[in-house]
Amino acid sequence: MIKKPVRKNIIGRRVAEARQRFKPALTQDALSGKLARLGIQLDRAAIAKIENNHRHVLDYELKALADALGVEVPWLLEDEKT
Repeated sequence: MIKKPVRKNIIGRRVAEARQRFKPALTQDALSGKLARLGIQLDRAAIAKIENNHRHVLDYELKALADALGVEVPWLLEDEKT
């Protein structure tokens, strides 16, 4: 029996999409820096795990990601299946 991978968040695709909207695109390292200025410590590897749905996201991280990316929390929460 083949197991489906367990998704640990629903915002990963939207985080990556929002980073790409910046001109030039915002790197994961640059996003990490923006988050650090907001008091949130997420390194490039953690952001990559979020974008690949391999890491849970805490509520305060969700808010900080939205702020750093210039988007609203509900937009991040829109699942690709909706």
